[in-house]
Amino acid sequence: MSERNASKTDHFTIRFDTPVKLKSVAVLTGRPNGDDALAAGSLELSADGTTFESAATFDKGKASATPKAGTVRAIRVRSTEDLKHPLVVREITLDSNPRVTTFRYPVEFTIDVTDAPELREWTENAVRVCEREYPMICDLLASDGFQPPTQIRLAMKASYDGVAMAGGNRITGSVKYFKSHPNDIGAMVHETAHCVQNYRGRGLPGWLVEGIADYVRFWKFEPGTAGRVNPQRAAFDASYRTTAAFLAYVTNRYDAQLVTKLNAMLRAGRYDAGVWKTLTGKTVEELNKEWRESLR
Repeated sequence: MSERNASKTDHFTIRFDTPVKLKSVAVLTGRPNGDDALAAGSLELSADGTTFESAATFDKGKASATPKAGTVRAIRVRSTEDLKHPLVVREITLDSNPRVTTFRYPVEFTIDVTDAPELREWTENAVRVCEREYPMICDLLASDGFQPPTQIRLAMKASYDGVAMAGGNRITGSVKYFKSHPNDIGAMVHETAHCVQNYRGRGLPGWLVEGIADYVRFWKFEPGTAGRVNPQRAAFDASYRTTAAFLAYVTNRYDAQLVTKLNAMLRAGRYDAGVWKTLTGKTVEELNKEWRESLR
């Protein structure tokens, strides 16, 4: 369901990782009681994920199609008029080869590019990357009983002077920064990790919070791009990619599940400096000294 009333420029799109042979597709919109069903809309298909063609129109909230021969890369549900209610997509039924698997961690990104319409294509691409990496992020940052967010809002703001930031299930990106650094998709993966971290406790060590998010980025999403850490300035609590490098060292040397365990403790509000001794047999200061020696 969209956050606001949908306009004719809004759409709900599913993109497949690889093209599929689609035998049939059926879409049901609206709430279970019948409200907000799409009365005027188009069910569209795309062979390349970019160019869409109408395959069926909606009637009383329903649309179905049997595609022509060929493969499909994306499916789009689009209203053909401005709505006085949110766009509610209740069910999509696919018969395809290969079979489309159900998302283990379903998530919907909603974008706002009001401040920079020219960044719509860039933002949609960044969202597709974050959606693709979402299962990896959720697996790494899993803990008992925790359900990752199913909706994340990404807004590009001209008034924001930083790079990007996250709060709750919302990400804000700097129009100025991403116009001049269009290849920095990893920054949005970092912020998506923050949305999944979802820490509620007070007084948590910021260096570790940011270090885990950069570990997701530089050691899982784009490994080998973090750059070299200066051994003279290296410190476990230097935050961001430096702390991420420290986490990578301890993970490789002592415990492959270290980041997952630290994340669970932070989420539960049970983190303290003594957890390093519990997890590795050494204090964080001893690990820091050992890591710095390894950098030489």
